[in-house]
Amino acid sequence: MEIKISKSDWLFLFTCLLLGIVAEESFFRSEIGISYMVFIFGFYAVFFFRYRRFSFTHQRIGYLILCTIWLLAAGFFLNDNVLFHLLNILVIPGLVIFHLVLVTSPKNSRWAQPLFVLYLFSRIFEMFKYNTGFARAASKRLKQGRDEDKLLVWKKIALGIAISLPVLIIVLTLLMSADSQFERIIGGIPDWFRVIDAESFIRLIIILIYTSAFFGFMQVLFHKQIQVIQQEVKESAGVLDAIITITVLVLINAVYVLFTMVQFKYFFGGQLQGDFTYAEYARKGFFELLFVTLINLSILVAALTLVRFTSKTIKRLTQSLLTILVLVSSVMLCSAFLRLSMYEDAYGFTLTRVLAHTFMVFLAVIFTYTLVKIWFEKLSLFHFYFIASLLFYTAVTVLDVNQIVVGENIQRFEKTGKIDVQYLNSLSYTGVLGLIELYEKNKSIPGLQTVLQENKEEKLSSEYPWQSYNLQRERAIKALKKLDLN
Repeated sequence: MEIKISKSDWLFLFTCLLLGIVAEESFFRSEIGISYMVFIFGFYAVFFFRYRRFSFTHQRIGYLILCTIWLLAAGFFLNDNVLFHLLNILVIPGLVIFHLVLVTSPKNSRWAQPLFVLYLFSRIFEMFKYNTGFARAASKRLKQGRDEDKLLVWKKIALGIAISLPVLIIVLTLLMSADSQFERIIGGIPDWFRVIDAESFIRLIIILIYTSAFFGFMQVLFHKQIQVIQQEVKESAGVLDAIITITVLVLINAVYVLFTMVQFKYFFGGQLQGDFTYAEYARKGFFELLFVTLINLSILVAALTLVRFTSKTIKRLTQSLLTILVLVSSVMLCSAFLRLSMYEDAYGFTLTRVLAHTFMVFLAVIFTYTLVKIWFEKLSLFHFYFIASLLFYTAVTVLDVNQIVVGENIQRFEKTGKIDVQYLNSLSYTGVLGLIELYEKNKSIPGLQTVLQENKEEKLSSEYPWQSYNLQRERAIKALKKLDLN
């Protein structure tokens, strides 16, 4: 790749170097907190400055993704959910890459088609090619005007040093073992030249990696456009036979209808099979039902996108069977929801159980849209699934799920007198705030005072740099300072 370097390119490279320093300061100095928002602000400031005269495309979906990126980054500042913090280490960069490629892609590109994924990865691949070409062009430019004979001499000197190094290492090792005074002199030589320690060297490498990634990726998107071939959606493009699909749907629906009748008997008739308690019955079937529901969703998507219809009658019959599949799946989803609710009543609320509840609500929305899609074919599944998934994930990340878990457990304690102090303590600073609230209501809860005392000694003695500033932690620390444990 032959690259011509202009003054603006050098200026942008320097800007990306500063951005690389900001990235290293934000992510590798301490626990990530408000620093993620600082980095996102700096990153998009550089991006919009570089593309200030660029005509962006796909702006509506682009603004939606940009808002979710900001909200997810704000999650590191607003709450302290470790699970989502770990997930967002991958999710946020992925969304940023997708957003940049999307708004700089050609107007005629369709981001909801599989070819766009290939286009996205081609941009990433081009980044490496561009950086290699830029380094080669910069090297040639630095060599211009230099005396070739002098360069040759320096190359020979470097080669001589490289050849002599193995011999020098062996000789010095032998001489140092022969004379202790010589060993002290030689052993102190590295300290004379020590300018940078190992940690600083690693941080420098990280900064250079970030710099090259930011520079190469944005330069590729700015200078080079690749036309995305649009996939024409044809009615005859299906790969699944309708008769086979109908047969499968009839058999599956027959089993599901029978199961649905049993569910109505148990949950609305007040009877349970065998000697199961409600909690045991809930634990026994929840995950199985949720898994079957996901299988049904996969069948629906496959049937809606891949079936080849040969007549209008077959088409209507398939739509009717798919509608039945959606309805029985909804019953199974409700059954799983009720089972989980009973289990929570018996054993309390955890982060996993609350997330499972929210995921089932999300599935209910997905099934509702899919039901509409069965009869209104022009609707796009992927568009809605992508946007709904993005909004769902952003909501559960920004809204503090730990707070919901703590609140529900406190309400359960007020009704039943049961509470798991150690589990609340595992929910980081949100759990600590919940424990303080419990202590103010009832100081006689076993083990509560000990846990709070340990938290007070640990949290108040720790120091936190600006990068890890977190609103929930500050609230917990202030509450611990005011707490009287005597």
